Amino acid sequence: MSGPNPRGRAALWPYLLVAPTVLGGALLLGYPFVRNLLISFQRYGMGELIRGDAAFVGFRNYRDVLADPEFWEVVRRTFWWTLVNVVLIMVIGTLVALMMQRLGRRMRILVTSGLVLAWASPVIATTTVFQWLFASRLGVVNWVLVRLGFESFEGYSWLADGPAAFTVLVLLVVWQSVPFAAITLHSALLTVPAELYESARLDGAGAWRIFRSVTLPLLRPLFGLVLCLEVIWVFRCFAQIWAVTKGGPGEATTTLPVYAYRVAQSLHRYDLGAAVSTLTVLILVAALIAYFRHMLRQEADR
Repeated sequence: MSGPNPRGRAALWPYLLVAPTVLGGALLLGYPFVRNLLISFQRYGMGELIRGDAAFVGFRNYRDVLADPEFWEVVRRTFWWTLVNVVLIMVIGTLVALMMQRLGRRMRILVTSGLVLAWASPVIATTTVFQWLFASRLGVVNWVLVRLGFESFEGYSWLADGPAAFTVLVLLVVWQSVPFAAITLHSALLTVPAELYESARLDGAGAWRIFRSVTLPLLRPLFGLVLCLEVIWVFRCFAQIWAVTKGGPGEATTTLPVYAYRVAQSLHRYDLGAAVSTLTVLILVAALIAYFRHMLRQEADR
């Protein structure tokens, strides 16, 4: 009789190593999603939460949500919020990565350390700092603007005006997100052979032409990956918005995650909140699938 196959055990070993992580992730992510999906098909308010019983109502919660004009206004605002943030993150992150490529070793280490510190700072801690910066009376931003001659910013309340509050939140999210994009893209830039850049310069190509014809084609998959991760991060952003404005003033900064939380907690309609959360996931997945199909089509046409 032949003994156990060593090659078979060696091939199985990597799967055994990742199995605890995969099972833990499936449990931590799968159960809440399934539970949320189940609640979205039930009538689940405060009474049902206390009694522990809930009746199934089919797709009624989804019909109520989709028939509400406020929901579609929040969807529009969420897409606008995502577009503005992701464009700024990708542009600034790419520029910082290109800048780091031209820096000397010591300065590159210094810039990288600063990016890592900004990225590693807790979300709420960074959010609190931004609240202090944009405070109406003692905020540094107002103080600087007044000293520069903009007297109208004396005691200006950034969070009481819709566009201003939206701008503050965009700056906050961009500040927190650019380090990841910049460090990831810089690491990828280091893998591009220097000979390609030298050949392009000898052919008379400028900085923009080199980036478009050499850097971007080689790193297109990574750019696509970073873009998708940033879309997911920004689209589901909740903690920053809730900590700073709670979706206000009015509805100016209410995105889908904030809207779902407000419906569930303020109205005690956990069923409607679950329906909004499920629709949020479906919208995000549909947008990412459309982007992946477009990217794969582009790769096939090349």
